[in-house]
Parts: sequence; structure tokens; C-alpha cells
Amino acid sequence: MGIFSRFRSDDAGSSPDHEIARKNNIHGDPEKATDNSLETRLEDSTTNQLPPHEFAAIEKRVLKKLDRRLVSLVFVLYLLAYLDRSNIGNARIAGMEEDLSLSSPDYQWLLTIFYISYIIFEWFALMWKLVPPHIWAAFCVMGWGLTATLQSATFSFSGMMAARFFLGLFEAGFGPGIPFLFSFFYLRHEIGFRCGIFLSAAPLATCFAGALAYGITSDDSPPIANWRLLFLVEGLPCLVAAVATFFLLPDSPEKASFLTPEEKSVARSRARLQTGKADREIGRLNFRDLGAALLDPKNYITALMYFSCNVSFSSLPVFLPTILSEMGFTRLTAQALTAPPYFLAFLLVILTTYIADRTQQRGLTILILSLVATVGYILLATTSSTAPRYVGVFLAAAGVFPAIGNILPWVLNNQGSDTRRGMGIAMLNLIGQCGPLLGTRVYPSNEGPYYRKGMWVCAGFMAFNALLALGLRALLAWENGRLDAKYGRGGEGMEGEEGVGVEDGGRGFSIRVFRRG
Repeated sequence: MGIFSRFRSDDAGSSPDHEIARKNNIHGDPEKATDNSLETRLEDSTTNQLPPHEFAAIEKRVLKKLDRRLVSLVFVLYLLAYLDRSNIGNARIAGMEEDLSLSSPDYQWLLTIFYISYIIFEWFALMWKLVPPHIWAAFCVMGWGLTATLQSATFSFSGMMAARFFLGLFEAGFGPGIPFLFSFFYLRHEIGFRCGIFLSAAPLATCFAGALAYGITSDDSPPIANWRLLFLVEGLPCLVAAVATFFLLPDSPEKASFLTPEEKSVARSRARLQTGKADREIGRLNFRDLGAALLDPKNYITALMYFSCNVSFSSLPVFLPTILSEMGFTRLTAQALTAPPYFLAFLLVILTTYIADRTQQRGLTILILSLVATVGYILLATTSSTAPRYVGVFLAAAGVFPAIGNILPWVLNNQGSDTRRGMGIAMLNLIGQCGPLLGTRVYPSNEGPYYRKGMWVCAGFMAFNALLALGLRALLAWENGRLDAKYGRGGEGMEGEEGVGVEDGGRGFSIRVFRRG
């Protein structure tokens, strides 16, 4: 006899894992689980005899080890990646523009070319499924590390354009696929917070970049140009990080050398909660699931949300030093003043993803954050005095970065298989990363020092993002209502043959989880 547990769409109801937990009584309150229900879920000979409280203790230990090794490693790597992506804004006011004889359109093209290659190679997100993750990640980190370092040796606009193109190519293989990688290790109600920690590296990198640039460019007589030294100091650590990544990054919980055999058994049981399988197959895609993801309207709504946020996400770090310097601050002071707004954003990314995981209200979280950013950009667009404009910078950063951090796990939580999650992330980035093509071109130099048009454009897109979040939340609530009416809230009465499958008819999704024997 088959036992089915339907996965409800995230936000408008309980999380998918909680639905399975309620059905099988092994999550939520481990103390109340029974040995019989635990044995139903665990086929491994090591874990099927464990009392529930021991299973829970081992699971907690597994999560702690995964967080310490996986999350901390990709956090550092993304911090380095974002540092190398956005430091061109600091390099610009540190003398690069004069040394390379760049016009305002030239600088905009240096920003745009990065995102053109980033978009072209968005499909690299699927490589995490096709190539062992530790090999793929090391390749990407080494690639962008070399490219970022070589920016310091460019002497022309064309040379810098080539460097920025390859920087986008290698970073496209890393950042967009990390939330997908997390889905190999964590359950749906655990992914959001980990994505938040990972993505919080972006505002922290921008904060760190401002402080670092201030320290580097404060030297009046450096051995080489300040902007070249900036690229060197921030690019070389990536080469060391690439080697470390090859040896430290696990491919899956089952292959993690830092887990004991007992912990790996618990990890396999957690994999069954996520996909119905104990082990993931690297090197294989399900083409039927690829097609289903392409036809899912939710993927296009989240992609438009990502597009809207990316208009601001791409432009704020690279233009903020210029905006602050044109408020009347010196170049060095402008470098330093970029740090506080991004440190606030760093804290809020972690806090809001944690709250969204606990409350399962990711749509409302994104809605509120988008409105905060909208208010910030309206302040920047309508005021001329320094104090309210700087407050607007805080509000913009505090809304944009956390909103991005909550959109990514929303995609993962509403797809039922590894292939669908990978395709959902690829679609999100393919469409969403077109936003920077606009965002990097809305602050031309001739519109300074207030850049009214660029501020209004960003305000409009963040307001649009709020409407999209509200609309997607309503759609998920409607789909969950249809599934509840057909199958009952826990999916009781759904029966079928032994195996694992995904059901999707434009109404959300379900995962069938079966008991062997």
C-alpha cells in the first residue's frame, strides 16, 4: 500500500516538509514520534533502530556540521565573488576613469558587459547536477580569481571589457547555482535561512569593499596606481580559495568525509524527505521535469520579481560611491560612507530569511521589504539635502538585498525535484539577470548629482516587485486550496504504486512518498 504526502506550495500554508512530518510524525516534535513511524521512514539498518530523540540529536549534529563546512565556505566564496564584481565602482573614483580615459558610456559598458556574459551562461546553474560540485566550484573560483586579478594589468577600455566579460562568465557558474546546491543538503524549511546567510555576503562584501578601498586609496604615493592595487588585493585571495574549495566542498551529505557513518545514514533519511530517494544522481537530468518547469507560471513570476530587484541590486553598489561623492563628500569619505547602509542590509538579509522560514510567509516578507526600498528610492528622487538622501540610501539597501535573499528560496521551495529546482533557478537567473542591463545604465554622469531618473526607475521596479509578490502569494493560496479540496490537507487518500513521482498540472506540485513493502 502506498502512502502519499502532498507537498503544499510554500508561503500560503504549511511547508512541504512539515506536511510530511505531520503525516509520518517524525519532524516538528521528535519526542512524540514512535519507533514504528520512524522505521517506516528509515530503511538504513543503522538508523531504523534509533529512538526518535537520538535520531533528532544526530540530525542536529549533521546540520551543525553542514553549516560549519558548507554554508561558511560558500559564504566566503560569494563574498569574494561579489567583492570582485562590484569593486569597479570604488576603482572608478580611485583613478581608473582618468587613467583609462573612460567616458560615462564607457563605464556603463564595463558594467553591462559583465551581465551580458552572466546572462549568456546562466545555464551553468545546471552544471552543479552534471559535474561533482567540488570540481565545478573550484573551476569557477579559479576562473574569476585569475580574471579579477588580471584587471589590474589592463591599460585600455577594450582590455577591461574583455576582463569583465570573463569575470561574468565564471561568476555565472557559481553564484546562481548555490541555492540549488543547498537543496542537495537541506530540507525545504531549512533552505531559506541558509540562502539568507549565503546572500548576506553581498552587502557585507560591499560594506567591506568600501572600508578596504578607503584603506588602499588613502596612500598618496602608492607603488602602483590605487585602482590597480585595489584589483590585486581583492583578486589574489580567490586563487587560494579555489584550491581550498576543491578539498573542502562536499558533493552531497552521503559523500561528506566529515560525517560519521551514523550521521550519513541520518542524512540519507533526510534525502528521502526531500525527494523520496536516499541518494542523488550526479550527471543526470530528468527532461520531463525540465519541460514541466518551463511550463510552470510561478517560475516566470519569480523571474520577473528577480528582474525588478536586480535593476536596483546591480546599480546601487557600483554607483553609490559616485552618488555619495557628488553629495559633496570627498572621495575618501564617500568610500567610507558606503559601508554602514550595507552592514544594515547584511543583518536584515539573515534576519528576514530566518523569519520567513519560521513563519512560512515569504511573500509578505518580500512585499514589506520591497515597499521599504520603494520609500528609500522616492526619498533619493525627491530630496536634495544630504541627510534625507543618506537615509534613503539606508532604506534602499535595507529593502533590495533582503528581498533578493527571500526570492531565491521561494523558487526552490515550490519545485518538487532536483531537476525542476535546477531549471527553476536557471530560468530565474536567465530572465532576472536582464535587470542589470537596465540598472547599470540609469545613472548617466550628465544627470548628476541627484540622478532623479535613475532613482524613479528603481522606485518603480521595487513597487512592481511588491505587486508581484502579492500576486504570487494569492496564486499559491488558490492552488493550495484546490489541492486541499481534492486530497485533504495532509493528502490522505492518495494512493498509487510504489515509487516516487511528481504531479503538476498547473496547480502547484505534489511529491509521492511511499513505504516499501
